[in-house]
This record gives sequence, C-alpha cells and structure tokens, in this order.
Amino acid sequence: MTSLFLAITTDDLATSLDTVWMLLAAMLVFFMQPGFALCEAGFTRSKNTANILFKNFVDFMVGSLLFWFVGFGLMFGSDGEGFVGMPNFGDLSFYKGALPVEGFLIFETVFCATSATIVSGAMAERTKFSMYVVYSFFISLLIYPIEGHWTWGGGWLCNGSEDSFMMTTFGATFHDFAGSAVVHSVGGVLAFVGAVCLGARLGKYDRNGKSRAIPGHNLMAAALGVFILWFGWFGFNPGSQLAASGEANRVAISHVFLTTNLAAVAGGLATMFTSWLKYGKPSFSLTLNGILAGLVGITAGCDMVAPWAAVVIGLVCGVVLVYSIEFIDAKLHVDDPVGASSVHGVCGILGTLLTGLLAIDGGALTGGGWGFFGAQCFGILVIDLWAAATGIVLFWGIKWVKGLRVDKRIEEEGLDIYEHGESCYN
Repeated sequence: MTSLFLAITTDDLATSLDTVWMLLAAMLVFFMQPGFALCEAGFTRSKNTANILFKNFVDFMVGSLLFWFVGFGLMFGSDGEGFVGMPNFGDLSFYKGALPVEGFLIFETVFCATSATIVSGAMAERTKFSMYVVYSFFISLLIYPIEGHWTWGGGWLCNGSEDSFMMTTFGATFHDFAGSAVVHSVGGVLAFVGAVCLGARLGKYDRNGKSRAIPGHNLMAAALGVFILWFGWFGFNPGSQLAASGEANRVAISHVFLTTNLAAVAGGLATMFTSWLKYGKPSFSLTLNGILAGLVGITAGCDMVAPWAAVVIGLVCGVVLVYSIEFIDAKLHVDDPVGASSVHGVCGILGTLLTGLLAIDGGALTGGGWGFFGAQCFGILVIDLWAAATGIVLFWGIKWVKGLRVDKRIEEEGLDIYEHGESCYN
C-alpha cells in the first residue's frame, strides 16, 4: 500500500510539474506579443504606431476565441490519419492527452497568435484595420490549424506508420520541433503574399523603380522588442518539450535552451559582420533582425542538432538574411517594412532544411542518408504551398470584395487618427 501511494504521488507530482512548465512556457510565448508589437512599431513611422499596437492585440483576441471554438479541433481533433482534424465548436472532450486540455489549449493558442501577428509587420502602414481583422480571422480559423494538424496534430506529414506516405516515400517523417515551418515560414509566406497584393507604401520607390529607405521612428522600441522576443523564445522552443519531469526531459530542455541561444547570437553576429562588409558600416537594425533570423532558423531542429550545428544554422540564416531583404526590396519591389518575409519566411525554410542536413540522428551530412532531408524538403514545400495558395485566395479576395488598402490621404497623414481617432504620441 505504501509503495502504491508513493507511486501515485510521484506520478501526480510529475504531471503537476509538467503542467506548470507548459503554462510557464505559454506565458513566455504570450510575452512575445509585446515583443512583436514594439519591434514592428519601432521599425515603422510614428503616425501609425497606435494602429500597429492595436493589431497585435487583435491578433491575440481574435485568435484566442477562434482557436478555442474551431481551430484547436481542426488541429488536434482526430486520430491523425486524415488531412484535417474535426472541429468540435468549443467542446474539448475529444482531447485524450496526459496534460490538462485547458492548459494544452492555451499553449497552442499562443503559437497560433504568433503565426497571425507575423503578417502584420509586412503589411504595416497601409492596410485597412477592418480588413486586417478579417484576414487575421481566417489565419486563426483555417490556415494555421490545418497545416498545423499535418505536423503537430498527428496528420499525414508526421504519420510514422510503416505504410504511411512519408515512411514509404522517404523512410522518415517531417520534423518541426517548435515551428520554423508550421509557425514562422507560414507567417512569412502569408506576409510576402499580403505585401505583394497590397503594393508598396507611397514614396517607397521612385519612378525608375529604385528603392528609397523609409526609416523607422524608434530603434529603442525595436531593440526592446527584439530582447523580449529573444526572452520569449526560451518558452517557444524549450516549452515545446511539454514536460519537465524526469532526467530525459531535463536534459532535453537544457539542450534546447543552449541551441536556441547559440543560434540567436550566431545569427546576430553574422548579420552584423555581413552588413559591415557589404555596406561599410555595421547596421543595428539589420543586426536586430539577424538575431531573430537565427532564432527562427533553429526552431525546427533545436532538439535534434548539436551545439556546433546550431551555430552553423544561425550563421547561415544571419548571412542570407541581409541578401534576402535586399533582393525582396530592390529586385522584387515588394515593400516589407520590418523584413518579416525574410526573417520568418526565408529563414524558417532554411532552418527546416538545415535540420535535415545537420540533425545528430538522420542528418544527411552527419551520416544519416538523404531520406530525412527529403522528408524535410517535401514537408516545407507542401506547408508553404498551402500558405501561398490560401494567402492568394484570401488577400486577393478581400481586395476584390472590399479593398485592402487605405486611401492615399489616410496613408499620407497616418492611420492612427483616421482609423482610430487617436494618436500614440501627443
């Protein structure tokens, strides 16, 4: 009887510890919302600050309701064999996991909000607030939960059965530990599609198509936002372990903490030196995005790569970021005020692919063959094709039905007064 009592007590303590860790991680990921808000506001002009801050609140408010009511069921509400889960309309009784369903719902909700808020930065300073609410609605309701089901909800990309498509084709399943593909690349692709549909800000390009810099109004706010995002990422990545009890979980969490931080600092340093060599001076604003690039890149494989590989991933993402931002701006003429398409889209894709090359077990460059890398290539391809296709339908649909962009006078004088009747600064 004593041993049974001790066993039950130990199990209860372990579950309690895991639950507290999951909720603490959810708090850290939620704290990334003000990080995104400050970062986006700092990189844009003061006349649109209230509008940008407001959008970050809307993302979480709209996303929380919709993900609870429908999205959570679409993402996790089936046995994993289908293309999409089953909506349960607020009924969470389908969930059979070991952790409390309410806690797991909150943890997944903050991830959903992160995917939606990435889009706002690329479309800043010229989007109708009402239409922003509409597309945020559809991202949280359908776009994110369905592709999230494929990887995290037991769907076809992570189906490890011997006769499953992924196992018969590649001999491996797609792996995205915390969301380089599921969250960041999807947000980045949607951001790019939205920015293309919306068009550039007034005065961004001259009549010859040459890009003009439109500086943000507050680098201090942007820097504070990046610090907050960096801090929140220690919930985003290690929290995805979803357990803290037991030696295996303790080791896993510690490893993910280390790889996450190493990639961040490597990404920042790579961008700093690349911008220094390329432009003659180290760019602070680019370096801030370089830190985020490293964090985005490591998110897929932070549990699977060695510390040296995390540094490599950060370095690659940090260097590529500089050229990606310039290419999208100067060559493609897509106006992305905060670089979201490059930071989250390009680096999310890179991180997912580099996981297939550098994973300790199964990596193509670490003796594991090319099967896992093939699975990573296929997974990121179908996930981002889904994001691109749904984004095209969504943004061009809104543009055709109601119009996506504010009038010229509103854009010139600022969205704060015309859209909200108030200003962030007096």
